[in-house]
Amino acid sequence: MEKDKIKVLLVEDELTLAMIIKDTLEESDFIIHTAADGEEGLRLFFELSPDVVVADVMMPRMDGFEMVRRIRQTDKHTPVLFLTARSAISDVVEGFELGANDYLKKPFGMQELIVRIKALVGKAFTFTEAKKETRFEIGNYIFDSITQVLSYAGTKQELSHRESEILKRLCENRNQVVNTQNVLLELWGDDSFFNSRSLHVFITKLRHKLSQDERIRIVNVRGIGYKMIVN
Repeated sequence: MEKDKIKVLLVEDELTLAMIIKDTLEESDFIIHTAADGEEGLRLFFELSPDVVVADVMMPRMDGFEMVRRIRQTDKHTPVLFLTARSAISDVVEGFELGANDYLKKPFGMQELIVRIKALVGKAFTFTEAKKETRFEIGNYIFDSITQVLSYAGTKQELSHRESEILKRLCENRNQVVNTQNVLLELWGDDSFFNSRSLHVFITKLRHKLSQDERIRIVNVRGIGYKMIVN
């Protein structure tokens, strides 16, 4: 049944790799549309409304980061997985800041790619079906997890996709420890030390953005996770 198949937009300028991914995913019952650069990928994204985007970072005409930045201006929820040959933490963090949900370092196994895509799409479908609280009062702040906006005394700050998802979990579990491993598995796909450092960077940014109200604290519960306390 066509409507039950996962529709993937693959944006990859290495033609051979793109064809291998396309053939493998089609054999596993995915519907694949390909683009060879960010400009074409952006056009096809709005034309096709895919269930998930799999994109290379380094591409001609428009790179993957810029493409995703433009997608996130109007679409906050379609999952994005970056394929990257880069290993610097700054590049990976930049990708998450722009709204990516996961990344896979080249070279990678096709089975791992399939598992990651299914996990991302499964979460996205669950998210749209669940009717959960989306507006939170944090001291004198108001946080809207749908628009990803944090407001304080009329001043608004736009949060990145990753910042918003972390803050939402802290709000939903106020005064309780949010387990680091759970956050890493849900948002990063694995709980490696590398990703744990990346999460710490986002926590530091959130502390700064909530610093106008001194009653708010995000504390590190060593070896377990983070807890948001509002006195």
